[in-house]
Amino acid sequence: MNMLELWPEIEWIQDDDLREKVTRTWEAALQRSVLTATDLQTIPFTLLCGPDLKVTFMDHKRSVVHIAKAAGEKCNEFYHGELPVNMDVLIAGAILADVGKLLEYVLDENGKAVQGTYGKYLRHPFSGVSLAEEFGISAEVCHIIATHAGEGDMVKRTTEAYLVHHADFMTFLPFKSRLQV
Repeated sequence: MNMLELWPEIEWIQDDDLREKVTRTWEAALQRSVLTATDLQTIPFTLLCGPDLKVTFMDHKRSVVHIAKAAGEKCNEFYHGELPVNMDVLIAGAILADVGKLLEYVLDENGKAVQGTYGKYLRHPFSGVSLAEEFGISAEVCHIIATHAGEGDMVKRTTEAYLVHHADFMTFLPFKSRLQV
């Protein structure tokens, strides 16, 4: 599968070098993973909500990128330059935020994606940063990968990192803990 078929949002990155590095990072993650691009379009986006969840890994990941991009555009539009958002950094960080999950997951005896031993020791924010740095991704983008999950609650986040973090959690927490009425 062509990377742009999996991630058409990569085309939103204006900087050619950054776009290429993001693409290469995802390609490497897929090469090293037990998961295929097809798996990413079928497995549930989280292991915490049960096997019947219809929202796939890629449904969730792509929605986070779209929501973060829209939020960044609105910050740039309404805040008179006082809360500037670097859109390339934001988009690249949103696309790469969960790239480490490809190294975190293994398949169980039934072919179901589960967290492997590696993932129990090094969650995806850590493995994602390591992978991204291997391909020359900047510290600004790696910061988003590192801080998008709960691990990031211990440090100050950039504006772009806040936007990705909140886009991710606002589309995850309701699945995990929504009030059933």
